[in-house]
Amino acid sequence: MNKLFLSIATMLMMGLSAFAANNDDAVNQQALRSFKKDFSNASNIKWEQKDTYTRATFMLNGQTLFAYYNTNGELQAVVRNITSDQLPISLLSDMKKDYSDFWITDLFEIVSDDQTNYYVTLENSEKKIVLKSQGIEFWSVFSKEKKESIQ
Repeated sequence: MNKLFLSIATMLMMGLSAFAANNDDAVNQQALRSFKKDFSNASNIKWEQKDTYTRATFMLNGQTLFAYYNTNGELQAVVRNITSDQLPISLLSDMKKDYSDFWITDLFEIVSDDQTNYYVTLENSEKKIVLKSQGIEFWSVFSKEKKESIQ
């Protein structure tokens, strides 16, 4: 499960947005059946089939969501991009306190196994930091990189 979280987080951090054609025949049929049961009111569904997972990108209640299914068609995670005001207050206040000189360039929520985690990418002129929440309690550093100075 941790490998799946890392794969999902890495894909979202890299901003991958290429989708396979919306062709139900090319999609894992078990995932397709599970999706239709899990998200019966979804619209604008686009599928991406990879070796180890299937991703559905879709609209539900006015939001764009991403559902990840394993090769057995079991739902592994649901992901959505959010704004900072949608973070739990404890996480938002910790982030503002500890990273006040950074701006948010990416923020998303992952729900998996009845647990919700958040990933935020923060940048300033010198660094890029990705934080992962531990539930809704606190942040831990997921990755950190120093930016090259422009001369």
